[in-house]
Amino acid sequence: MLAEPMARDLGVATPTVYAAFSVALAVSALVGPGAGRLIDHHGGRPVLMATNVLFAAALAALGLVQNALALFAAWALLGVAMGSGLYEAAFASLVRLYGQRSRNAITGITLMAGFASTVGWPLSAWLESRYGWRGACFTWAGLHLLLGLPLNAVLPTAGPHPDAASSGTPAAAAAAGDLPPGRSVWVASVLLAFVFAAAWFISTAMAAHLPRMMQAAGASLSVAVAVGALVGPAQVAGRLLEFGLLRHVHPLLSARLAALAHPVGAIALLLGGPALAPLFVVLHGAGNGILTIAKGTLPLALFGPAGYGARQGWLMLPSRVAQALAPFLFGIVIDSLQAGALWFTAGLGLAAFAALLALRSPASMHPS
Repeated sequence: MLAEPMARDLGVATPTVYAAFSVALAVSALVGPGAGRLIDHHGGRPVLMATNVLFAAALAALGLVQNALALFAAWALLGVAMGSGLYEAAFASLVRLYGQRSRNAITGITLMAGFASTVGWPLSAWLESRYGWRGACFTWAGLHLLLGLPLNAVLPTAGPHPDAASSGTPAAAAAAGDLPPGRSVWVASVLLAFVFAAAWFISTAMAAHLPRMMQAAGASLSVAVAVGALVGPAQVAGRLLEFGLLRHVHPLLSARLAALAHPVGAIALLLGGPALAPLFVVLHGAGNGILTIAKGTLPLALFGPAGYGARQGWLMLPSRVAQALAPFLFGIVIDSLQAGALWFTAGLGLAAFAALLALRSPASMHPS
């Protein structure tokens, strides 16, 4: 919403603004494990309150930049806030408070946060049209201090962590989870890191290129834009499905179903043509919505709550890198393959599904 006016005002190319955003994602990946470790030891309340102040400072700095160097510096500071104050930090805060009982709360957060773009994009566009992009940055900075900070301040204070001394070890990881200590913990960690990286590459690639992808598959621009608007509602519908029906099954099963959604939709679009574009977008959006929840609930189910925050940071590090690279790399794939680029994302989704199949099945996780 703000990239073009920001670039125009600073006298840089629009891709430069997106490059600065990619730097923020890379910084957030590096910050994640340390922020998770802080939450493990001190609880989420102080960490999330600090990130509200950091977000406000970074957004204010962004609103004051006058050149490309300052632009990258402000986005790097935003990356520190992103790595310690978004989904993963919220999930870790809940697990620190509620342990294995966190699944419904994690789902509830994603349900509400599913409307972030629905509210944030038009509000940012309105603020830019009325006060300029700098005014939009200052407004969001103020909201962090006036709304976000007081809300995080009323979070319960976490008590002493009973497993703090052993957090992060294989035995601690398996103490309350479904995996036995030893090699299986590390294998499962690698598999999950790949699953989340693949999912977030697909999600970010589609977010950046969906209208163009639809047109390459034969849809008109108007149809592509209209169909693209279904992603948000489909994500919320997927999360409602998780909150209702799928919460009664193991998170691994719901993650497998979600990982299949994009490949099934993509293959349907490639074989059936643009008439099946709505089906593709709905399946993609619903699967993405459920996987957003799975990145919080699946590590908890497999490894238990001990050391959850730090582990979550490490698991999501490849995802942040994939997210940063996806718009650029998938743009090259579309240039080369056009509609055939969907075979690439479908294959990536199927690889993620295969990785989830390689994990222990829910039935085998509870031997009699």
